[in-house]
Amino acid sequence: MKKMLHHFKFSFKGYLSSFLLISILISCSGPHHAQKGAESSAQVQPKQAVFNIMKKVANWQIDSIRDKGWRHPERNWTMGAMYTGLMAYAALAHDSAVYHFMKEEVGEKYDWQIIQGPDRYFADNYCVGQMYCGMYEIYHDPQMIADLKALADTLIARPHTESLEWKNHINLREWAWCDGLFMGPPTLAMLAHVTQEKKYMDLTDSLWWKTTDYLYDPKEHLYYRDSRYFDKKEKNGEKVFWSRGNGWVMGGLVRVLENMPDNYDDRSRWIKLYQDMAEKIASIQQPDGTWHASLLDPASYPIKETSGSGFFCYALAWGINHHLLDAKKYGPVVWRSWNALVSCVHPDGMLGYAQPIGADPQSVNNDDTEVYAVGAFLLAGSEVMKMAKE
Repeated sequence: MKKMLHHFKFSFKGYLSSFLLISILISCSGPHHAQKGAESSAQVQPKQAVFNIMKKVANWQIDSIRDKGWRHPERNWTMGAMYTGLMAYAALAHDSAVYHFMKEEVGEKYDWQIIQGPDRYFADNYCVGQMYCGMYEIYHDPQMIADLKALADTLIARPHTESLEWKNHINLREWAWCDGLFMGPPTLAMLAHVTQEKKYMDLTDSLWWKTTDYLYDPKEHLYYRDSRYFDKKEKNGEKVFWSRGNGWVMGGLVRVLENMPDNYDDRSRWIKLYQDMAEKIASIQQPDGTWHASLLDPASYPIKETSGSGFFCYALAWGINHHLLDAKKYGPVVWRSWNALVSCVHPDGMLGYAQPIGADPQSVNNDDTEVYAVGAFLLAGSEVMKMAKE
């Protein structure tokens, strides 16, 4: 009996030691190795903390470009999305060096031109125009938006009568995929704002609703990526709604509203769509504070994801700051998402867990980073700062 008790004590000690060791290792592994199902806090952060992490991420991204070169072509849509975040950060930081970086390394390098050739009307290729318009507001140089205006005038003259079915390279002519709603509409809306020419906002309005009538599911309050996904199902039988795809839409929505006059005829319709989507997005936030790659089948993609989550955080925070969403209801959603996004920032400032370029839900890991996710993170931070405590 004594031998049995001795053996039990020894075994229990060994088990306890192992348990404590494992617990210590988990607790020391840091936020980048958060366990599946871990919950994110809705704690409100100080403004300085929000700004500091934005600065760290922005500096890492710019340093990465300077040290390793451009990850994608300078006027590519990926970079265009990144510039939107850098512009937002630079405005908060009063950092003229960031403006000069984009002005010299992109705008002046390419004479403020939109990509020419047969793909000129591909919305991805004029996403960079958002940065051009932002620079025009600062420097007031007409050359910065001259080619964008020429493109927009041509878009107005085009018929836009084709079906948006995903065939015959329709994406090169129309906004036939939901990602395009971040690339094209905000660019034209910003052009309308900086030129005070209503025709560009009317074009934005007309083409937005053409795409929405085709890709938006009014029951789910979410957008299909494109017509190829109408009949596809996830493993759990749900419809396929891609997180970043709908993040593009939400980001595009608020960037258009930001530049749309308060008395614009169709504004209430835009606000209704925004509020419907916001309610849906808030209702499917995951316990870890993010939105996983598949919005309606998060279990199949159980890892947090930053590119879609960044745009959702940005869009929801914007709505609170512009009194379109109730702060008590949506504030905790924003803070859970922001704190989760911050947990994905590496010690050197690299943002991880960003799904690579794609068109539907895919797996992701801590070492995946992308420039558009950085853009979304910085946009989110620019709005979260307005909600932060002093």
